[in-house]
Amino acid sequence: MWERFSYYGMRAFLVLFLVSSDGGFGWTKEQASHLYGWYTGLVYLTPLFGGYLADRVLGTHKAILIGSVVIASGHFCLAVPSRTTFFLGLSLIILGTGFHKSNISTMVGQLFRQGDSRRDAAFTIFYMGINTGALFGPLVCGGLAKSARFGWHWGFAAAGVGMVLGTAVYVWLKRRLLGGIGDAPALRPTQTAPAEALSREDWERIGAIGILAFFNIFFWSAFEQAGSSMNFFAEERTDRMLAGFEIPAPWFQSVNPILIILFAPVFASLWTRLAARGREPSTPIKFVWALVLVSLGFAVMVAGARLSDAGVRVSPLWLVAALAFHTWGELCLSPVGLSMVTKLAPARFASLMMGLWFVSFFLSDLLAGRLAGMVERIEQGHLFTLLGGQADFFLIFVIAPLVGAALLLTLSRTVLRLMHGRS
Repeated sequence: MWERFSYYGMRAFLVLFLVSSDGGFGWTKEQASHLYGWYTGLVYLTPLFGGYLADRVLGTHKAILIGSVVIASGHFCLAVPSRTTFFLGLSLIILGTGFHKSNISTMVGQLFRQGDSRRDAAFTIFYMGINTGALFGPLVCGGLAKSARFGWHWGFAAAGVGMVLGTAVYVWLKRRLLGGIGDAPALRPTQTAPAEALSREDWERIGAIGILAFFNIFFWSAFEQAGSSMNFFAEERTDRMLAGFEIPAPWFQSVNPILIILFAPVFASLWTRLAARGREPSTPIKFVWALVLVSLGFAVMVAGARLSDAGVRVSPLWLVAALAFHTWGELCLSPVGLSMVTKLAPARFASLMMGLWFVSFFLSDLLAGRLAGMVERIEQGHLFTLLGGQADFFLIFVIAPLVGAALLLTLSRTVLRLMHGRS
């Protein structure tokens, strides 16, 4: 919860800080979106290495501790008003997340034996905890950052405080609640007996992870517009006045976690009840629904953008409605994807495979940042014109996920065969 408080708290106002000429860097939207894409992408690439070290040397427990300390240090570097400390801070958060992110998810999987039907529901509840942090991070950190009294660097500092609290709580309660889970590496390099070679079935399950990771990119390259192009939409095109109070644009980043907290128990209960009746959708079909839902959310954004292209600030309900569809899609895909990796990955490579899963997020965020950097050129008709204005930009994210959904639906039987009953 606190790690996500730190990450989403700072992420909520990162691009707004970068483009601001009042205490920020005064960059263009394209420059800010590109850095945003690289930053959010790299925090999903480094878990590949953190997962490898956890499996072979550290164990998930030590890796999480190292990551937590490094992440906190990074946020406090960001709190110092200097370009040098800014880039040092981002680098430390990227490095620390590599040790933390894949291993905290793997540790949840370590709570369950293979075949336990509660796993998907448990990951949904875990996801609910994550989003409690993602809810309060933008409200607290974004509120401080956009406040005339405090400012950007107070927002960065508050994110660091959250990470320190998270580390303290973990150290305090780990032995009492988790015992020895995660203490030993899953695969010690000093083992005298040779490790058993992966079977054909193991490799096919790894192949299923790879296929679903590819379609994961369709979803997250669209979903991650929330922190960039949709953030600019909130800042510049949304009527944020409510009873004389102007809602800070970063606060819209909290809509998604609010809806996650509200609907996560519903989805967890839904999967459990459908499983009891033998009617739970398979993992590939849940992914198909996720892609359809994120596409519907951007259809709402296309309509809102069409109105705003006329030069008026539109109701915040356009953003809220789009984020609702995105959230429902996320609940069909993200916790299910985490659960899927822990079910399919060979036990001794669990953290490494979780790291490989997060590589798809790296590619997604990198692509999301590059696309968000094109928003002004597309809006001005320099690349193509279909509907005109910013509506053309959001139209990309209506079409691409639908194409992905259709393709995955076609391949779903093949993916199920590769999963060998762990779907």
